[in-house]
Amino acid sequence: MSIQDLHVLPKFRDGWSYLYVEHCRVDQEARAIAIHDAAGKVPVPCANLALLMLGPGVSITHAAVSVLADHGCLVVWCGEEGVRFYAAGMGETRNASNTLHQARMWADESLHMQVVRRLYQLRFPQKLEPTLTLKQIRGMEGVRVREIYAKASRETGVPWSGRSYKRDKWQNADPVNRALSVANSCLYGICHAAIVSAGFSPALGFIHTGKMLSFVYDIADLYKAEITIPLAFKAIAQGTEKLERQIRLACRDVFVSTKLLARIIPDMQTILAIPTRQAKKDILQPHDLESAAPGGLWDPDKQIVEGGLNHAPENEVDHDCSDS
Repeated sequence: MSIQDLHVLPKFRDGWSYLYVEHCRVDQEARAIAIHDAAGKVPVPCANLALLMLGPGVSITHAAVSVLADHGCLVVWCGEEGVRFYAAGMGETRNASNTLHQARMWADESLHMQVVRRLYQLRFPQKLEPTLTLKQIRGMEGVRVREIYAKASRETGVPWSGRSYKRDKWQNADPVNRALSVANSCLYGICHAAIVSAGFSPALGFIHTGKMLSFVYDIADLYKAEITIPLAFKAIAQGTEKLERQIRLACRDVFVSTKLLARIIPDMQTILAIPTRQAKKDILQPHDLESAAPGGLWDPDKQIVEGGLNHAPENEVDHDCSDS
């Protein structure tokens, strides 16, 4: 995004707004921030900004980070056009409703299976019958992926003998496998950025499990057939010079043209059956308190009781426990 376009901030669904900047300086201006580059300065209000993505060539002052934290804005350090995710810095205490909802769906076996089925359903044009077992669905998915690779090979003329690579022997993999690995790495980066910006946990996966990025892999798999597989084969068909850089640039362009970042959060909301705004307010009312408050306290009977209070009975007398 050029600095001339910064006056119009794109919107995530349900009020999640984000701003991507690169090759500029970010500093504090009053209770907001300002973006400086060769074209001049653009003030950016922080109050309604949920996510600031810092691309290559950005310097940011301590004061600017402090202002962003005061407004609860997530700051993400990423690659060009959000292609890679490097790190995130969370500001003030934020509403944990999405993480809590995800954790409930993950921990309940029945709800967990519903999420798994929705994750698979989004990959198929036809409806998956309720009588299908998870093993049968995995088999169908294997056939679907095999056909996608075969189709990409036929359309580009790039030979395909199967997915195979080893991280410690990177150069031993054939060009198309290296291209797929680079493209998928870029896809994981933008999915990771979307997941943390929306307040979900990248570790609580449903199909994938046991890794700190399991949910990233779940979400990224929704887009591989559409984006990274055809992109990798087309890139190899055009040549293999400076392959890794070629793939990263291609990913950057296709992520922008398909508006991928704006699609990921609504897809996650569908997959996890996120309730309506009013339902979330009714269920998690204590978490809607002023953001600097400590939040609610877990209770086995009431689920949540109000935090930030002394819960000792008013008539309880303190006893001196010191040695006689």
